[in-house]
Amino acid sequence: MIYSGIGGQAVMEGVMMKNGEKYAVAVRKPDQEIIIKASEYPGIIKNKIIRNLPFLRGIFSFIESLALGVGALAFSASFFEEEESQEKNEKKGDLAMGVTVAISVLLAVGIFIVLPYGISLLFSKVVSSFLATSLIEGVLRILIFVGYVAGISLMPDIKRVYMYHGAEHKCINCIESGMDLNVENVRKSSRQHKRCGTSFLLIVMFISILIFMLIPVKSRLLRLLVRLLLIPVIAGISFEFIRLAGRSENPVINFLSKPGLLLQKLTTREPDDLMIEVAIASVDAVFDWKAFLEGPKGKGP
Repeated sequence: MIYSGIGGQAVMEGVMMKNGEKYAVAVRKPDQEIIIKASEYPGIIKNKIIRNLPFLRGIFSFIESLALGVGALAFSASFFEEEESQEKNEKKGDLAMGVTVAISVLLAVGIFIVLPYGISLLFSKVVSSFLATSLIEGVLRILIFVGYVAGISLMPDIKRVYMYHGAEHKCINCIESGMDLNVENVRKSSRQHKRCGTSFLLIVMFISILIFMLIPVKSRLLRLLVRLLLIPVIAGISFEFIRLAGRSENPVINFLSKPGLLLQKLTTREPDDLMIEVAIASVDAVFDWKAFLEGPKGKGP
């Protein structure tokens, strides 16, 4: 596998692909036309030295991915809403987008941080060990996360999003395997990828277990506060692992990546050819894959 640097996200009936500051959202409209919105997103930090600092870059990347992802989802959803509703959404603009991102973060923190912590307190009445309680909390967090992923996969609309998620991965794997980007080659490529956001979130869960076990705090309120304050730190560490995994074939790294790849069997589905065409269109809008495969002087990447 050859690192390409491109990444993406599934949206409603489409795929968003990002390469550096360039991104494109390709959506198949109800009339079967593929529409593409290509633009640039410079990020929240303009200074390249600061934004590329290890660990900090993971925090910036997480925030930027969330903001860009919500915008891409809103764009794709606009083709499947009533005209009146679409006009209202267009008028809301950046303020609504910011509110949506903030609410998404709060819900995620509540479900995956506060909820397992609260449940673990019930076990503290019968388990005196801080390490054991922290481990129980971590296991609960992973179970809630996996249960959430599995639960929403049963929804018809989410199943189609997961199929587009598979198309996104298969396109990237096709290119990074050195094959021309076409429907036939994409179809036979893997739908699991080590740089996937699913893997990132699972790594966050595992890293949080280790870090929370290393910081014993007696006060329940202070313990919760520490967990909230450490979220950026955990995200930064997890990003560095995912970044390394995407560039390395080290056996240890590959072994540690296995749980995330297994979980992707839930968050990705095999796409049909029409979905693959949409994903290819998104890649073509932001990435010169032919030049990438040829490499300098035609010697390969």
